[in-house]
Amino acid sequence: MELVNNDYRAQAVLGRLETVIDNENQRIGKDPDFDFKLSNAHKSRCLYELSMLLRDVDGVQIATTHKRQILDIKEKLAINTRRVEANLNAVKAVVDLLKNDAKRAEDDGTYSLQQFAREAQ
Repeated sequence: MELVNNDYRAQAVLGRLETVIDNENQRIGKDPDFDFKLSNAHKSRCLYELSMLLRDVDGVQIATTHKRQILDIKEKLAINTRRVEANLNAVKAVVDLLKNDAKRAEDDGTYSLQQFAREAQ
């Protein structure tokens, strides 16, 4: 009975993890309202549950029983990693553009407060 219960728990946790990853992969870069923080919390929770499950049961048995699902999740995580990195790079590029625009606006040919103070001396 415990083996069946652990198998069900593993299937449930892996299923939730896969759902979270699928959702994130579908929404990154497409949904401006996507909540990375919430999605990351869900992924972390699933991984925590999985680690607790593996602590209590034979990980080899789970890996053997759920091999296909684990391999699918691994592939989806690779895609997820690329999409998250691309999103972070895009955010960094936007921040750099905004910083450069702000700097150019400050350097519009007028004196800054510091420059004005030096010139007045």
